[in-house]
Amino acid sequence: MHDYMQALKQRFFRVPRCEDLRGTVEDTCGEFLKRMSDEDKHKLLLIVDSMDAIRDEVSLASFIAGFKLAWGISRELEADGLYSYDEEEMTQPWRRSQEEN
Repeated sequence: MHDYMQALKQRFFRVPRCEDLRGTVEDTCGEFLKRMSDEDKHKLLLIVDSMDAIRDEVSLASFIAGFKLAWGISRELEADGLYSYDEEEMTQPWRRSQEEN
């Protein structure tokens, strides 16, 4: 199921642009990396990669939770009978006449 949900997320999830924030991060990281030793750069990149992996897992977990919530709502609505606008419109005059009597 995990693979299926990941495929659904890839199909429907759209990454927010956040161009200003991305530019700020890139500029700041570039300046910061110039001042660091090679060992410190390696450690920082390890931290950033780990945080990206965590973010991806949290994003997928959030997508799965939203999907399950929508599925549950759908099942509840189906159990109560599917909603039909046309059917409601057809029964409206009958309801009004019943309410008037």
